[in-house]
Amino acid sequence: MRDLKIPEQRHPEKARRPDNAQPKKPNWIRVKAPGGKAYAETHKIMRENGLVTVCEEAGCPNVGECWSQGHATMMIMGEVCTRACTFCNIATGKPPEDLDAFEPGRVAHAVAKLGLNHVVITSVDRDDIEDGGAEHFAQTIRAVRHRSPSTTIEILTPDFIKCDASALEKVVEARPDVFNHNLETVPGLYPEVRPGARYFHSLRLLQRVKEMDPSMFTKSGIMVGLGEDSQSVRQVMDDMRAADIDFLTIGQYLQPTPKHHGIDRFVTPDEFAAYEKAAFGKGFLMVSATPLTRSSYHAGDDFARLRDARQKKLGQG
Repeated sequence: MRDLKIPEQRHPEKARRPDNAQPKKPNWIRVKAPGGKAYAETHKIMRENGLVTVCEEAGCPNVGECWSQGHATMMIMGEVCTRACTFCNIATGKPPEDLDAFEPGRVAHAVAKLGLNHVVITSVDRDDIEDGGAEHFAQTIRAVRHRSPSTTIEILTPDFIKCDASALEKVVEARPDVFNHNLETVPGLYPEVRPGARYFHSLRLLQRVKEMDPSMFTKSGIMVGLGEDSQSVRQVMDDMRAADIDFLTIGQYLQPTPKHHGIDRFVTPDEFAAYEKAAFGKGFLMVSATPLTRSSYHAGDDFARLRDARQKKLGQG
């Protein structure tokens, strides 16, 4: 039985990789250690419902702030991913279990218990399942919608690269409010950062969501500090806008362990501000570009701004 707390068992594919130095974080990336009554209550609800969160599994630096506000990003379909992205801290390998048919109900119960106005639901990649877990996503969306009809739902999905086109259709037909799939990095870095994925497949996935349901918000994000340059980041922005993506997130890559992809550099707050200005100039409805930005960081507040931006745009049209 694997012990996912042991790095060599959590990431067996990285065990023999040479170590990459982990430079000291600059002062603009420091965060407070998690704690407090509200944080503990969120933790308790997650454990009581047997739920996994990407906040914990990916080692998100914002977990203290978000959980203290009762916001947790649910991670469905287990805690072992079939991909081996070099930036990611989620455990990799062959998932030891089939999908849990009761998980959608437990997620819905936790959402109701936390009283969430907006929930983000993500997952590991499950290339071992014929539809990549698309039906499981759809069931989870429907369960949350039934239990908490006023809660807006944001999903962050895999790329379904090995699946029939009907897999994506299943998810879109369940009508989440926001469909997010992260491109993660610039195309030139895919072979070393995201070897199991394809840049233009991911881009096309988001474009297809818009084609199936033009009213659905689409969202994607990248990390910087992996070795990209400013020009390649701006090209990704153009590619996303060509695919009619509404919402862009850009955050600093933080290296989980010495075995993960090394940090090329820490991007300054001024550079993030320049990226944000450029992205709004290219037509995104919503942009979040800061060192600590993550896909689901402040997602509820950002969704309200996203909806307002669309209404304003339509009003001006």
